[in-house]
Amino acid sequence: MRCTLTVTSKRRILCVFPAYTPSFGTFSHAYPLMGGVKAFMPPQGLLLIAAYMPETWECRFVDENIRRAGPADFAWADAVFVSGMHIQEPQIHDIRDRARAAGKVTVLGGPSVSGAPEKYGDFDYLHVGEIGDATDQLVTRLDADLTPPPAQVVLETKERLALADFPAPAYEAAPLKRYLIGSLQFSSGCPYRCEFCDIPQLYGRQPRLKSPEQMCAELDAIISQPGHPAVVYFVDDNFIANRKATREMLPHLVAWQKKNDYPLQFACEATLNMAKQPEILELMRQANFMTVFVGIETPETEALKGIDKTHNAAVPMYEAIETLNAYGLEVTSGIILGLDSDTDKSEQNLIDFIDRSAIPVLTINLLQALPKTPLWDRLEREGRLLHDASLESNVLFKRPHDSVVKSWRRAIAHAYEPDKIFERFKHQCAVTYPNRITTPTAGKLTFTNLRRGLILGFNIITRVGIFSDYRRPFWSAAGYALKRGQIEAVFNMGFVAHHLIRFTREALRGEHNASFYAAKAAEAKEARDRSWWEAARRKLAPEREAA
Repeated sequence: MRCTLTVTSKRRILCVFPAYTPSFGTFSHAYPLMGGVKAFMPPQGLLLIAAYMPETWECRFVDENIRRAGPADFAWADAVFVSGMHIQEPQIHDIRDRARAAGKVTVLGGPSVSGAPEKYGDFDYLHVGEIGDATDQLVTRLDADLTPPPAQVVLETKERLALADFPAPAYEAAPLKRYLIGSLQFSSGCPYRCEFCDIPQLYGRQPRLKSPEQMCAELDAIISQPGHPAVVYFVDDNFIANRKATREMLPHLVAWQKKNDYPLQFACEATLNMAKQPEILELMRQANFMTVFVGIETPETEALKGIDKTHNAAVPMYEAIETLNAYGLEVTSGIILGLDSDTDKSEQNLIDFIDRSAIPVLTINLLQALPKTPLWDRLEREGRLLHDASLESNVLFKRPHDSVVKSWRRAIAHAYEPDKIFERFKHQCAVTYPNRITTPTAGKLTFTNLRRGLILGFNIITRVGIFSDYRRPFWSAAGYALKRGQIEAVFNMGFVAHHLIRFTREALRGEHNASFYAAKAAEAKEARDRSWWEAARRKLAPEREAA
C-alpha cells in the first residue's frame, strides 16, 4: 500500500541509486556481450520507497549503474533520496554533493546508513531502518518544508511496515531491459547468527513474509514490461529462513509459471542445510529454479564453529552440493579467507574444495568486519579493527596480512584459470543440467529473447570463441554441452566465464580489492581520467587488455 498520510503539497522525489564497485558477483564484463544490458539487478529498496510515496507526489528513479543523474534530474527534483551498501559509500557521498550543489534537500536510507549512520554526517535526513513510522515522519517533514534543516535529522524506524502491507516496487520506473537479472522479495530476515553477517541486526531473526498473492502480482508487473530479464533473483536474506512458509509459497509459484508458460527462471540465496529439504527442492525444480547462492565460507568444518555457521555442516558438505545438483540447482558460493581459524593449510584446503566440489562460480573475499555484526564487536574489544585504506581489509588477521592476501591471489588464480573453470562447467553439464525440467517453448519464444540470444551468441562466438586466449577450453566445454543438447549451457558458461576470467586478471594486477566490501579508492578516479582512446581500446579489444 502507499503512504496513507494526508499531504497538502506536491513534491518531486528523485531516487538515485549509486554505482557499484566491480566485483566477481556483478558480472560487469559480461554486459557488453548481452546487447543493451548495463547493470546487474534493480534495487528493491529505492523502488519500494518510490512506490510508497503519496500518490500526488512524482517520483523519478535513476540507477547510476545505467546512467549518471544529470543536472536536469536534480533541477527537476524537490528532494533527492539515496540508498546503498557500504561498498557504495564513496558514490553515495558524490551523489549528495551534486544534490547539495543543486540546492536540494538530501535523504539517505538503506543498509549502509542503517548499519553505520556515523559515516554520513553530510546528509540532511538519515532514514535508519526499514520502511515504517520513520518513513511517514519523513513524508510529513518534506510535505511541510523543503528547506534543509539547520542540523542533520535522524529518523529511526521503531514500527516497521509489515511485508504483507508493502506496495509492489515501482518496477515501471526502472528500465528492466537494461538489467542482467530481475529482483523479487518474498521474506526478510534470517534466524542464524553468522558472526560476520549484519542481516539479523538490520532485518531481524524472525523472518517476515509477503503473501504468495503479492509475489505473483509483482511477477506479473515484471513480465508486463517489454524486454524484462529472463532470470529473477529472490533477494531474500535466506530463502528457507521460514521453511514452512517457503514450502507453502512454492506451489503458487509453480502455478504462476504454468499459467504463463514459464517465462522466467529463478535464483535465490539460502543456507546449505536446504539439502535436508527434499520437498522444497522438488518444488523449486518444478518452479524452474536454476541457481542457488550458498555462503559456504570455508570447507574446514571445524572453522565453521568459530563463525557460528555450524548449520553448514548439518549435511556433509560435498553430499549437500550433490543433492542440490540432483534437483537441477547449480550452486554458487561465497568463500572467506582470513578467518581466525585459518592455517598454512587453509589455502590448499580451499583449492582442493574448488576442484572437488566443481562449483563454477565462487566469490572469494577476504574477511571484512561490518558494523552491527558480532565480528565487529569482538574485534573492537580485541583491538583488531583497522582503519588503513592502504590495506585490503579492516581486520587485523591472526596470520600476516601479506600472507593472507597472497593466499587470496593464488586461490582466485587457481579457481579462474580457464581450463579449470570450463572443466567445472563440464561437470555441471553432466550432473546438474540434465536434472532440470523441460519448459514450454511458448514462454521463451519472444522477440526480446530471440534478439538477446542472437546478440549473445554472436558475441560469445567472436569474443570468447575466436579472439580470446581461452577459446580452446571454451570450445571443449561447449562441444561437451552441445553433444548433450544443452545449448543454453553454452551461452551461460560463455558469458559467466568471460567475466570471471577477465575480472580475475584485473584483480591479480591489483585493480580490485580482495573483498567486495572494500573499494579501491583510486579505481573510480582512474576510470574518469582514462582518455577516450584508452576507453575505446578497452571496449574494442577487451581480451587483449585482460591478458
